[in-house]
Amino acid sequence: MVRSGPGPTVAGPRRSPLRIAFYAPFKPLGHRNPSGDLVIATGLVAFLRGRGVRVTIPATLRSRWIYRRPNLWPQLLVQYRRALRFCRRRRPHLWLTYHTYYKSPDLLGPGVCKRLGIPYLVFQGIYATKHRRRLTTAAGFYLNRRALLAADHLFTNRRLDEVNLLRLRDRRQLTYVSPGIFPGDFVRDEGAGRQLRRAWGLGEGHREGPLILSAAMFRRDVKTQGLLWLIRCLGSMRAGSSPFQLAIAGEGPCRDELAAAAQRHLPGQVHFVGRLRREEMAAFYSAGDLFAFPGIRESLGMVYLEAQSCGLPVVAFDNGGIPEVVAHGVSGFLTPPFDRQVFADRVLQLLTDADLRARMGRSAARRVRDCHDLNRNYAQVLTMLEQFHAASP
Repeated sequence: MVRSGPGPTVAGPRRSPLRIAFYAPFKPLGHRNPSGDLVIATGLVAFLRGRGVRVTIPATLRSRWIYRRPNLWPQLLVQYRRALRFCRRRRPHLWLTYHTYYKSPDLLGPGVCKRLGIPYLVFQGIYATKHRRRLTTAAGFYLNRRALLAADHLFTNRRLDEVNLLRLRDRRQLTYVSPGIFPGDFVRDEGAGRQLRRAWGLGEGHREGPLILSAAMFRRDVKTQGLLWLIRCLGSMRAGSSPFQLAIAGEGPCRDELAAAAQRHLPGQVHFVGRLRREEMAAFYSAGDLFAFPGIRESLGMVYLEAQSCGLPVVAFDNGGIPEVVAHGVSGFLTPPFDRQVFADRVLQLLTDADLRARMGRSAARRVRDCHDLNRNYAQVLTMLEQFHAASP
């Protein structure tokens, strides 16, 4: 689902194949630390290449907090010159930057595109004026604002970002792209799910009760805070509630802290299954009955889309970008942030009502395919990129 103002006027016949210089200032492709942002960037590039677009990487400079790190400024100059030489040699039709914001502003694309006279476009640009009022972030705010103002067009996959960007740019220069996944990568596989349950020591007949799934990296941030909150919340409803098990996918420096909390609040009920590759996640979701993760200030949360695509209803906080990917009362439940009682009640409702779980699970999988299929959403993005190419000199 893509909504936009009028695109550029097409002049002359379509030229192909399209050549794009792609740059991710926040986290370059292939970065060792997985995240939703990296998944989106990788998926976008894979889609474009799969459609015959020649995508090249002119720079790998990670600009995160670079304006606070003078030791990296010489490297910035070197990377700019390299990117300029690279683009002069490869002659891309346009430059596409993925994710520029105050922490990691694009300091390369605007200058290169101005020198070469090619269109400069941004996917997932973020604009928040509160950062200009803080000494520690003001420089990043203005550098990012410069990039957003230089863009010939902006694509955004979050409604809040769309609202904020419209304070800076005209509707005709902005396109909303509904967030999504490639649903074919996340199809429920009952056989694979049963295999995993056996590997985790769980019976195939669900004698231990339904299996709740959760997934996040165990970093010292809101991801671990969310998992700790979930464990305590589920522990608070343990007495007299329906039996259940909890399986958590992920790894990181906070594993011992999470394991200690699990032993204290849910002894014998939590299974830490380790870090899984993305191609292993469909089997993981197939082992469960519902997916629960609070998502504290979650920007989007790819795990919610993946879990729903595999037929799992979701319980999460009603905050951030989660309402854009989970339909309350249809594909899961969204609760007031940090309201332990409401969250526990919704989880318990799904634990005890198998028909509701199944109905919401079917609705979740159908909704992902109807509204959040990137094969369709990115196809419309590609059409706009081709229009810019056709309209350029």
